Amino acid sequence: MQIKIMPKKKCLSAGRGPLIVFLCQMISAVEVPLDLVQPPTITQQSPKDYIIDPRENIVIQCEAKGKPPPSFSWTRNGTHFDIDKDPLVTMNPGSGTLVINIMSEGKAETYEGVYQCTARNERGAAISNNIVIRPSRSPLWTKEKLEPMILRNGQPLVLPCRPPIGLPPPIIFWMDNSFQRLPQSERVSQGLNGDLYFSNVLPEDTREDYICYARFNHTQTIQQKQPISVKVISVDELNDTIAANLSDTEFYSAKPSRERPPTFLTPEGNTSHKEELRGNVLSLECIAEGLPTPIIHWIKEDGTLPINRTFYKNFRKTLQIIHVSEADSGKYQCIAKNALGVIHHTISVTVKAAPYWIMAPRNLVLSPGEDGSLICRPNGNPKPKISWLTNGVPIEIASDDPSRKIDGDTIIFSNVQERSSAVYQCNASNEYGYLLANAFVNVLAEPPRILTPANTLYQVIANRPALLDCAFFGSPLPTVEWFKGAKGSALREDIYVLHENGTLEIPVAQKDSTGTYTCVARNKLGVAKNEARLEIKDPTRIIKQPEYAVVQRGGTVSFECKVKHDHTLIPTIMWLKDNRELPDDRRFTVDKDHLEVADVGDDDGGTYTCVANTTLDNVSASAVLSVVAPTPTPAPIYDVPNPPFDLELTNHLNKSVQLSWTPGDDNNSPITKFIIEYEDSMHEAGLWHHQTEVSGIQTTAQLKLSPYVNYSFRVVAVNGIGRSMPSEVSEHYLTKAAEPDKNPTTVEGLGSEPDNLVITWKPLNGFESNGPGLQYKVSWRQKDGDDEWTSVVVANVSKYIVSGTPTFVPYLIKVQALNDVGFAPEPAVVMGHSGEDLPMVAPGNVRVNVVNSTLAEVHWDPVPLKSIRGHLQGYRIYYWKAQSLSERSKRHIEKKILTFQGSKTHGMLPGLEPFSHYTVNVRVVNGKGEGPASPDRVFNTPEGVPSAPSSLKVVNPTLDSLTLEWDPPSHPNGILTEYTLKYQPINSTHELGPLVDLKIPANKTRWILKNLNFSTRYKFYFYAQTSAGSGSQITEEAVTTVDEAMASRQVDIATQGWFIGLMCAVALLILILLIVCFIRRNKGGKYPVKEKEDAHADPEIQPMKEDDGTFGEYSDAEDHKPLKKGSRTPSDRTVKKEDSDDSLVDYGEGVNGQFNEDGSFIGQYSGKKEKEPAEGNESSEAPSPVNAMNSFV
Repeated sequence: MQIKIMPKKKCLSAGRGPLIVFLCQMISAVEVPLDLVQPPTITQQSPKDYIIDPRENIVIQCEAKGKPPPSFSWTRNGTHFDIDKDPLVTMNPGSGTLVINIMSEGKAETYEGVYQCTARNERGAAISNNIVIRPSRSPLWTKEKLEPMILRNGQPLVLPCRPPIGLPPPIIFWMDNSFQRLPQSERVSQGLNGDLYFSNVLPEDTREDYICYARFNHTQTIQQKQPISVKVISVDELNDTIAANLSDTEFYSAKPSRERPPTFLTPEGNTSHKEELRGNVLSLECIAEGLPTPIIHWIKEDGTLPINRTFYKNFRKTLQIIHVSEADSGKYQCIAKNALGVIHHTISVTVKAAPYWIMAPRNLVLSPGEDGSLICRPNGNPKPKISWLTNGVPIEIASDDPSRKIDGDTIIFSNVQERSSAVYQCNASNEYGYLLANAFVNVLAEPPRILTPANTLYQVIANRPALLDCAFFGSPLPTVEWFKGAKGSALREDIYVLHENGTLEIPVAQKDSTGTYTCVARNKLGVAKNEARLEIKDPTRIIKQPEYAVVQRGGTVSFECKVKHDHTLIPTIMWLKDNRELPDDRRFTVDKDHLEVADVGDDDGGTYTCVANTTLDNVSASAVLSVVAPTPTPAPIYDVPNPPFDLELTNHLNKSVQLSWTPGDDNNSPITKFIIEYEDSMHEAGLWHHQTEVSGIQTTAQLKLSPYVNYSFRVVAVNGIGRSMPSEVSEHYLTKAAEPDKNPTTVEGLGSEPDNLVITWKPLNGFESNGPGLQYKVSWRQKDGDDEWTSVVVANVSKYIVSGTPTFVPYLIKVQALNDVGFAPEPAVVMGHSGEDLPMVAPGNVRVNVVNSTLAEVHWDPVPLKSIRGHLQGYRIYYWKAQSLSERSKRHIEKKILTFQGSKTHGMLPGLEPFSHYTVNVRVVNGKGEGPASPDRVFNTPEGVPSAPSSLKVVNPTLDSLTLEWDPPSHPNGILTEYTLKYQPINSTHELGPLVDLKIPANKTRWILKNLNFSTRYKFYFYAQTSAGSGSQITEEAVTTVDEAMASRQVDIATQGWFIGLMCAVALLILILLIVCFIRRNKGGKYPVKEKEDAHADPEIQPMKEDDGTFGEYSDAEDHKPLKKGSRTPSDRTVKKEDSDDSLVDYGEGVNGQFNEDGSFIGQYSGKKEKEPAEGNESSEAPSPVNAMNSFV
């Protein structure tokens, strides 16, 4: 018997036995009935990165199920979060969801942090993700003074936005003072960073209200930047302006910005790098300036752009690829092109990946003594690191379980017992994120139970699939078999399919499939049964379909729709017009199986559909109604022109011909122009080229022709609708051959060997040859000699090699085109060189000047130019350290190379090691390679200061002595002369005592300090010295031992009676002094600071002056509203100079200020110099015209 098994792994009985499926352990989403004991399962939680609105209460979700019902606890920033101690925090009953009431008095910033929920019962503990709580922020724009921008017509321009950094980042858009979007185009567009880019400016770009807006969606707040003024002046305006300030004899000859090839405004340089995460949207941007405006194109260098995931934004300046994967890594190239040039920028894209699941661990239900496994298989880039936890505790420190064995990404369980029940967590993380999955192991001994309701009735249409459910549970996992009929045997036919969840599928149900089916689930603890009834119904059919109808306007039409159906099902008939409900009109009458439409109008035409529905199926049929009327005057047809015809060539001349044609019908849209195209069947057959254009009223054109071209022509007509199809092709016209009228371009002469000269050029194409037999006359001679030109005629090739030339000699070269008719004009002469050879002479008189212990300067005499035998590339210095003067053994020699370009005769050698023996030589370099080396020059670097001693430790502490041991410096950089040891005591308040300086001979590595104080901490500073000076120091601390006898005799001073009496007297004096001061203050006495304030008014409450920008007392000029809470001066009415000198920039990012549309300051501000972060529901969420501008974002 063959049994079809659906995709997931199952175990089937062999042979022809009953249809039994042994469902394997690895099934997905094990659901344990909630009335059975089970560990907790997290069912709902807040997102990992949770940005909250600081104006609303904070709700952190954590819901879980389990039996017994789980209890909940929280951690905050890794430590226990005791919600009972915070009156603002409550936990929902029967839930772990936290509600933090900040609307009454709290601040959102107080509750920033990382939260994690734990749901626990006697079977284990499940944990949530780390939920990072951050309040959204919408800071104000920093106040800045923006100078007007004056530009010449055609110049590029970038208007910076630089919005304040918010959380989440704001949405940027540009508008004017009237809240109207600024128009954007290929020339003017907004970049991804929010800046506004102009490829070239025009006079219409002049305006004073370029305003960048930032919308913070979380708080529904919109901030605006100060308006930017831009003025674009033409050449005439610039001349008039300057001429007014010059004498009659002076004139300013301003020129407009010339057309120029493209250059990139962003990104900079030729290459850049972009990194994106798998699954995100990759956005690449290129914005170019130039005149005329460049056009942007995109390609992928090492592949093709994905068709269904690639989108172009911002006039093709932005390339977006959605759902990126590692396969999208590579090099992307944006190409900016206008009529004057092309530039490229290559963006190297690397796609990384936060962890994602290949196989997440799934809940495991086992019976005592069974085996099983949990598999945690993530992927990512870089590859994620896996760590296991059990009940929220790292598995390495959790209590040992003999039934558990960890094997990498798998936990293997064997011979489990009830105590093995637990919740396991798999954490997969890399530098881009983490995944956390809970999966429980629940050890139960439960007999089978059927979860599907008993005696369910299934009704299915004949010849369609039938699915009979049998959801079950048991531990050990039950086997399932199906029977048909009260005394029926187990199903054996291969027409049945048993799914892993117990469902029985009959792929094609027939009438004889009707009956009672029994589902039986068994395990070693018992048996469970369930019956289901299956009925097979006849399909619904339309036996009389509506038919196509044509009716005159005002007539009546009827559609018929007869339906046959199963007698136990009641059908409903519904009519549709154009897939919508019928109009609510008395003219439409539905009667059983007919639809009648009376007084038909033009709007009644369309498609009418009859739909027959039952509870199990539906069918439909459609017919079209056409409404006709007395033939009216036909409406004009507007279309592209018909193609021209009757093309004729006349006035045949060597380099011209006249073409005439007859226009086709213009289809009610006048022809505006004719486009004439030609084909050269001799050189480029099948390829049509643009020849010329003439106005729509012409029917002839005089065409200029080139020699030796087999022309044929066609004509295309154009009107306001579009282009016509091309006309039929004219007769062919072969023009006579002529000598070439141009010569090859890009002529160069370079040698590939020391004794040759390779002459190359770009050959003419067939159209430029002007005749048959195209050849090239190649001529050359030495530039500095009296030789005659040597010439050779070659075929239509692009290279000729002259052999036997002297090494690196300048040559004059020219290449002239010719054909069977004659020669082209005399070509231009270019200069080249024969091949290079290695230089022959080494630089002489090499001298070394040692600057210091790590730097030397090398000088040399240049070699004769003739000995270079090539293009001088520069000089190359080889140098290496033969041996350190402080080391006896030789080390491996590592040569270093420095190249100095051009004709330089000196260079610096950096990074030398002090007190070392160096060797250096110099070589000249040309295009062929290096010349011979100069004789080696040897030099020594002087001593330097040593490195710090390799180690310093204190051993053998006693009452009055400490022993110091150390290792010499790893880099002495000379001969050590001595060591210096400085030390000083440190008391219990970490104050340093007197410093003792001690010199120690260089050959020592141990020293004993005596006569020290007992039980005292000492700090040591230790360094070595050479003749060059002192090296870096190493520090250490140590404590002498305690004299126990003396310690026992010490008395606590705080317990002495005389000390307590002294402290009480001091406290009484301070209290009396405070009372006197308070009495004087209440009598109106002035302090010196008060007198100073009265004499000098606060500069911050002086009236604002337009010329110097100082501020006076402030009130809202429009609303005349009082200032908000707060004061401009401290409570004691004193004013610190450093406070009053603050600029508004210092306050603009605080919580008590905001700028209106023209940038003026419209809120209170603090007088504190220190800037504090915005908190809670205070005015960091600045008022803004949200309602007026919501529709713009």
